[in-house]
Amino acid sequence: MNRRELLALGMAAALPSSVLAQQPARRLGVLSVTAADDAIGQTRSAILVEALAAHGWKESANLKVDWRSGAGDRARIAELADELIALKPDILLAVGTPSVEELRRRTTTIPIVFAVVTDPVSQGFVKNLAHPGGNITGFTDYDGPLAGKWLEMLTQVTPKLSRVSVVYNPATAPFAPLMLRTIEDAARTLHVAVEPAPVDGAASIAALASRQDGGLLILPDFFTMANRAQLLAAIAQARVPAVFWSRTFVEEGGLMSYSTDSAEQLRRAAGYIDRILKGAQAADLPVQNPTKFELAVNLKAAKALGVTLSPGLLAVANEVIE
Repeated sequence: MNRRELLALGMAAALPSSVLAQQPARRLGVLSVTAADDAIGQTRSAILVEALAAHGWKESANLKVDWRSGAGDRARIAELADELIALKPDILLAVGTPSVEELRRRTTTIPIVFAVVTDPVSQGFVKNLAHPGGNITGFTDYDGPLAGKWLEMLTQVTPKLSRVSVVYNPATAPFAPLMLRTIEDAARTLHVAVEPAPVDGAASIAALASRQDGGLLILPDFFTMANRAQLLAAIAQARVPAVFWSRTFVEEGGLMSYSTDSAEQLRRAAGYIDRILKGAQAADLPVQNPTKFELAVNLKAAKALGVTLSPGLLAVANEVIE
C-alpha cells in the first residue's frame, strides 16, 4: 500500500459513520388514480410516506418521490405516466389498475410495484402470482369470493331482494366481468337477478336515481371513487340499499362496505419498494393477495332506507358510523 492509499484510508476512518453511509438519493415515481386533493388520496400518500420511513427511506434525505394523481381520468393518467417515465425513476409505484396499465406500456425495465389492483394475471401484468416473471409485482385488493359476499350482505339487510344492479365503468374497471361472474354464481343460489349498470359520466350516474327497486353493488373502480359524491346523491335519491367496495363511501353516507384494507397494501408495497431498491428483482417477489378485510356500516343511512342491521352484523363490523 503506498503513501497516498494510506492517507486516504486514514481520512476515511476519521469520517463520521453517518457520512460514510450517505448514498445518492434514489427516485420513486408514484402514479395514483385518485385526485391529489382527494381525502383518500392524501391519506394514502401519508401512509406510504410513513411506511417508507419505517424502512429507512425519507423524502428530502435519501429518497426523491415524484407524485402524480390522475383523478379517475384515463387520458390524464396516460399523460402522467409519460411524465414519470421521462424522470427516469429507480422504481415506480402504481396505485390502481389503470396506473399499472399505462406504466407497463412505457417500460419493461423500470421495476413497478402495484397496490389496489384486482386481477394482475388476467390483465397480463404478471405471468402468475407466485412467479411474476417481469418487472412488475405487488399486492392485489381482491379475494375470489369477495364479490359474492357483497351480494350475500345485501340480501341480509334486504331479505326480499329479487334484483341487483352492478355499477362500474367499463373503461376503468376492465376486471368487472370477473366479478360479475362471481356475483352471478352467488345470485343463482340466492335467487336474485343480476343486471350490469355501466356508468361513464354524470348522466349515467344520475340515471341511477330512477332505480326505485332492488339493490346496488358498487364495484372497485376509481371512476366511482372519483365521482362518489354524485354517486351517493343518486343512490340516496333512489332510496335503494347499496354495498360499496370501500369504506370511504360509507364514511360519506353510504350504507355498508366490505373491503380489503388498502392501507395495509400500501404498507406492504413499501416493503417491496425497499427490497427492490436494495437489490431484489421484481420478477422474484411473489404477488400477494389481501390478508385483512374490513366491514363498515352507517346507521344513519340504514335508518333513512328503513333497513335493519342485525346485531350479529353490527358485532363483526370494524367501523359503525352513528
